[in-house]
Amino acid sequence: MGMMQEFKEFAVKGNVIDLAVGVIIGGAFGKIVSSLVDDVIMPVVGLVFGKLDFSNLFVVLGTAPEGTARTLAAMKQAGVPVLAYGNFITVAINFAILAFIIFLMVKQINRLKRETPPPPPAAAPEDIVLLREIRDSLKK
Repeated sequence: MGMMQEFKEFAVKGNVIDLAVGVIIGGAFGKIVSSLVDDVIMPVVGLVFGKLDFSNLFVVLGTAPEGTARTLAAMKQAGVPVLAYGNFITVAINFAILAFIIFLMVKQINRLKRETPPPPPAAAPEDIVLLREIRDSLKK
């Protein structure tokens, strides 16, 4: 069997396709959560903390050239080493929100699984039914 045939068998296995779909949906879902955090939650958090923009929080680790603006983008463009802990805060909040949303989804799915009624017991084989009828008729 040639390598192309083996690759084709591998690529069309159900698990590989399920994984690919999960990765694609996960990527899109991650973008939705990032937008929710960046565009909805972070402005509110920033308002509560005095219009603080977490993405622009950093510590300069080197010396900045004269006239460099005190923004993260300007510092990075000037090649100044910075510890951008604001970006880390934003990513950590993204992760916490994403993990909480996935928790809620899994919890809901598990609840729906519990609500499905158990399957009815399988019907007894015909010989067992016949023996029970004989037993019941003998009791009378």
